[in-house]
Amino acid sequence: MGAAARSLPLAFCLLLLGTLLPRADACSCSPVHPQQAFCNADIVIRAKAVSKKEVDSGNDIYGNPIKRIQYEIKQIKMFKGPDQDIEFIYTAPSSAVCGVSLDIGGKKEYLIAGKAEGNGNMHITLCDFIVPWDTLSATQKKSLNHRYQMGCECKITRCPMIPCYISSPDECLWMDWVTEKNINGHQAKFFACIKRSDGSCAWYRGAAPPKQEFLDIEDPSAALSLSRTLCKHTMKLEAVGPGAVILQSSSKVIF
Repeated sequence: MGAAARSLPLAFCLLLLGTLLPRADACSCSPVHPQQAFCNADIVIRAKAVSKKEVDSGNDIYGNPIKRIQYEIKQIKMFKGPDQDIEFIYTAPSSAVCGVSLDIGGKKEYLIAGKAEGNGNMHITLCDFIVPWDTLSATQKKSLNHRYQMGCECKITRCPMIPCYISSPDECLWMDWVTEKNINGHQAKFFACIKRSDGSCAWYRGAAPPKQEFLDIEDPSAALSLSRTLCKHTMKLEAVGPGAVILQSSSKVIF
């Protein structure tokens, strides 16, 4: 028997094994703060999905039709985007390729951030910030109007574990995963990273114009206050370290 003939049973077994094994979800996204999602998006709207259908969207390199889901939407408000209402939103046909599923019928409102496609259309994926409107905090809703835009020149650095580091004064350290094991924590719900007059960036709580509400990390008492705010519902400061403070200007967490 030739080598080619002997390889056929092996190839068949590998093919059969590939069909039997469960496929891994191909969609993977890095968590982002809501402000980052706003700044990264071309379009941010509040809207309802009225209907959906599968449509052809050109062909792949082999000539096969590319399928997408088209949502017809009713736009309620635009926070960022072109000077025209969005009529249709497109997404991939399954979550395995980052497709988004929206409730249709026009009853559920969403905050939807995504990429512009022109002609009143936009494209969304699971990596975009898409959440039911009623799950947003009052601060998040108000920040969509102006506050997040003010911080788009700042960089928000996620802290996955202690210790955390930042490299420049225009960064804000996002601590929700460390303090609450949840990316939708206190800083995501109630804070925005805003540039100050000296060019540095700092966390700011609230939706009114910033005055004394900046978390001035150069002041140790303010730093300790931030630590307490982030930790009061989830952990004690002693769990991080006695007297732990977050020093925004030193680019690291100091114990």
